[in-house]
Amino acid sequence: QVRLVESGGGLVQAGGSLRLSCAASGLTFFTSNMGWFRQAPGKGREFVADMNWSDRSADYAASVKGRFTISRSNAKNTVYLQMNSLQPEDTAVYYCAAVVDPGSRPRSNVRGYDYWGQGTQVTVSS
Repeated sequence: QVRLVESGGGLVQAGGSLRLSCAASGLTFFTSNMGWFRQAPGKGREFVADMNWSDRSADYAASVKGRFTISRSNAKNTVYLQMNSLQPEDTAVYYCAAVVDPGSRPRSNVRGYDYWGQGTQVTVSS
């Protein structure tokens, strides 16, 4: 059974930082693309960042590029999202996502992922 468990969310003031973690189990992490998405109240789930399993190349949404950094530890089966210079518009539930042996699956789209965590709340106050 695949499990993705996020942690590290919380309340932070604008300009602050948080580091999210997602621990994966029940899948072949080494050959899995890992992604982060977020969903604000009343909005759809949107892509934030992802990392390719083979070359560790990373993609970012334009809104977070330069402020957020995705990384992964294959030894720990964990993916991270370092979030700096947080703004109120970053407030959302953040979800970890995974797809094993992705092939040509789209990377920056919810359709590209098969497994999802339960989400962790990030709230940025102004």
